[in-house]
Amino acid sequence: MSRRTQVADMRLSSGVPGFDELIEGGLLPNRLYVVSGPPGSGKTTFCSQFITQGVKEGETCLYVTMHETKSELMQDMAGYEFGFDRAMQSDAIQFLNLVTESGKRTITQFGSEGGLTNRLVAYIRQNDIQRVVIDSTMLLQHFMNDVEDEITGFLSALKQTDATTLLISEMTDPSSYSDEHYLAHGVVFFHNFLENGSMTRGVQVIKMRGTAIDCDIREISFSDAGLQVHADRKVET
Repeated sequence: MSRRTQVADMRLSSGVPGFDELIEGGLLPNRLYVVSGPPGSGKTTFCSQFITQGVKEGETCLYVTMHETKSELMQDMAGYEFGFDRAMQSDAIQFLNLVTESGKRTITQFGSEGGLTNRLVAYIRQNDIQRVVIDSTMLLQHFMNDVEDEITGFLSALKQTDATTLLISEMTDPSSYSDEHYLAHGVVFFHNFLENGSMTRGVQVIKMRGTAIDCDIREISFSDAGLQVHADRKVET
């Protein structure tokens, strides 16, 4: 029996306090989720808590980026105390920056077909990765010749792996759907609202297959412990 079959009915903790209450107790495993929103809205923090939770649960994790080194990412999260630095220094997280020479060398060893996306999927399969964060779709497109076809193929292939994947997307308009939103099992959107001179931040579950959701925007806050979702506080827009 594959891991996909064994855990199909279990749910994974996101590692983000309050968020799992919005999605019937957690994320369905082996699925692809898109995390969207404007810059500075909490996407990277959310994904960092997700990957840290995986390490705490003994899972094999992969963080793929195209614009930050491992030390820069750790520096970004240094103000938080949810254990990201310890997780990143452990053997449980593999970190892959696809624009560095070492990242390119690592990825070219995988997959018989050329192309970054095929190799990345082969890497996930061969290393038995259970949680993946990919940052981000916009940067991923720099590696593609025919973006529309290749992103569709890549996301479809990711959905066939045994990994639970969070894909960061720089969408700023929750009502404008892109290919990755259609193909994903779930879409989580982070909002920034400027009201009366102060910033209100919120999170909205726009889509979640196999899960009852209400699509309301909930308030979020940041503290030393990281990002927290206030499931009982709806944001009026």
